[in-house]
Amino acid sequence: MRDVRAGLRAGVVALVAAAGLVAAGSAPASATQHADRGPHFGHGSVWSKGWHPAKHRPTAGTPTVVASDLAGPLTFAVGARSLYVGQAFAGIVTKHSKNADPVVVGAAVPGADAAAVDVAPGVLTWAERGGDQESVTSSVLHRQTRDGVANIDLLAYETSNNPDQGNKYGLRGLDDACLAQVPAMFQPYTGLVDSHAYGSVNVGRTTYVADAGANAILKVDRTGKVSTVAVLKPVPVTITAEAAAAFGLPDCVVGHDYAFEPVPTDVEVGPGGALFVTLLPGGPEDGSLGALGKLVKVNPSSGKVTTIATGFAGATGLAVGRGGTVFVAELYGNQVSSVDCRGKVRVLTSLEQPAGLEWANGKLYASTGVFGAGQIVSMTVR
Repeated sequence: MRDVRAGLRAGVVALVAAAGLVAAGSAPASATQHADRGPHFGHGSVWSKGWHPAKHRPTAGTPTVVASDLAGPLTFAVGARSLYVGQAFAGIVTKHSKNADPVVVGAAVPGADAAAVDVAPGVLTWAERGGDQESVTSSVLHRQTRDGVANIDLLAYETSNNPDQGNKYGLRGLDDACLAQVPAMFQPYTGLVDSHAYGSVNVGRTTYVADAGANAILKVDRTGKVSTVAVLKPVPVTITAEAAAAFGLPDCVVGHDYAFEPVPTDVEVGPGGALFVTLLPGGPEDGSLGALGKLVKVNPSSGKVTTIATGFAGATGLAVGRGGTVFVAELYGNQVSSVDCRGKVRVLTSLEQPAGLEWANGKLYASTGVFGAGQIVSMTVR
């Protein structure tokens, strides 16, 4: 389903391209220390601690607005004293501090979005993508430190390597006679050249990137060298008679699988050094084929991918809280869910169009109303 294969891009990037919003000027970033990451997100112990279950079911307090009037706050980060917000529909990254006006700390080229925002001690990262659903013209990760700005060309890496070129997407297992009846948009295909850095997380001077176009988790080392940590697997969905009728497909496809692209949307480091990743498979998120979102765990050394939980309605962001509890934003479910170490999923709270999540200062932060007048809210979780 190549017209809907990039589920997130169909709902988000198309709006970015249509908006064509550009902010003038940018200011040097002042990267501050990431609050509340402590030993779980710094050096050393993050790679050796185990994942221990939370002692009780988490509950959320009343949300408090900490930033408002944002143009598509799909990703953001929480520093020691400031918020850094990627306003995708304006193509800017803004810094929000208490009792001060927002300051632009990064601006994309005209027509590009701003995503993959993360802040850690001494470094601010964010990314921009130019192009539309079907073609990408640029994909750059910006890493800002006190020494200056490094611009890492992710599209160049994708063009040279195309990590998911071995993945097979589309309808599977059809004989030639059936395949001849299938419209071109549903035909099998392999991983295409595309790049859209949507999420990032910094560990020291290493940056891990959730590339929603490449369908892979990438690593950018301190020198700017890019490598592939893991290629995410296609997400198979069995085609029912109802789905075949809805999409105008022949009866012979019923019972066969359609392999959707996995589309990673966020990456965070959890206890034990594992990378937690949300997936928004590139298919319809209206529930016609079910809630396809996933939470997976990636071993950054071996690239092994383990599914932790499934059934999310638009898994666009995640945060790792105390006790190893993972929180997942369900953009199309209008809620945030919690996942414990056993993979048990529970609804934490209802929010309008939640996209980005961060855990900091003992609180859970979420971006909401991301297709309208966006906000960042914080809430205490007990």
